[in-house]
Amino acid sequence: MTRDDRRQSRLHRGAPRLLIYLLLGGVSLLFLAPLLGIVAASVTPPEELGKGRLAFFPRPAAPNESPLTPPDASAYPRILFGQADTDATDQLRQQPFDYLRYARNTLIIVALSLVGMVLSSAIAAYGFARVPFPGRNAMFAVCLATMMIPFPVLMVPTYMIFKHLGWIGTFLPLWVPAWFGSAFNIFLLRQFFLGLPQELEESALLDGCSRWGCFWRIILPLSRPALAVVALFHILFVWNDFLGPLIYLSHQHQYTLALGLQALQTKAGDTPWNELMAASLLIVIPVIILFLFAQRTFIQGIATSGLKG
Repeated sequence: MTRDDRRQSRLHRGAPRLLIYLLLGGVSLLFLAPLLGIVAASVTPPEELGKGRLAFFPRPAAPNESPLTPPDASAYPRILFGQADTDATDQLRQQPFDYLRYARNTLIIVALSLVGMVLSSAIAAYGFARVPFPGRNAMFAVCLATMMIPFPVLMVPTYMIFKHLGWIGTFLPLWVPAWFGSAFNIFLLRQFFLGLPQELEESALLDGCSRWGCFWRIILPLSRPALAVVALFHILFVWNDFLGPLIYLSHQHQYTLALGLQALQTKAGDTPWNELMAASLLIVIPVIILFLFAQRTFIQGIATSGLKG
């Protein structure tokens, strides 16, 4: 084969690949468009947003309109450090969005509930997957059936229970129930545990290891991808949870990020949309960073948990 033939062959192979890259790039831009819109709105002055104009994406100005005001990123320090808008006439706007305080409250709830959720779900899943006992399948079916009960049905009874316990206005209702596991996470971990070799556990039992020792020293270390998936799902749920904090928290200094974001949207028709978009972006960024760091383990856990059993 001559040099020209090899060049023609490379061109023929490269053309479909280039087409695939262009297609994937176009689809990626479609998914990134909302995020780019949030960034543009967060640096656009409110008066320009009211005219339907965005920084970075200006539309042609009408003959009687002034030129587009340059981008202004002053909303970010106000959101990040909880600075009040002293020029606002609306009393609600004068209450700052205290990002660091709300993030600290959210992280406290995430940390306290994450340990209990992962540990209790793993223990329950291990029992359903590896420990034979009468009625095991029936109990697992009942556990799965709890996923069919919608939260609005449970909302009033659980609120009354927490009220009698004196937990309303505290973080307790938001993290204590996590220590009793979750049906979805139990199902996910059980599927993974069923795929582990039975011989590993039988050898340990013959050597005198207890069931708890098998679970703690053999099953859990082998289940890191599945545990990472459960942990990531739970972090995302708590990070975005709005209804739970809305029901159980009473004071603004206890607000989580999701609840604080809703409070930023005033009821007087004077919502600071640039600050709202800046706060939304600051709330989303930690989740994106977490996914980027954990994506390999997350995808591996999904692939090995959902196809077995």
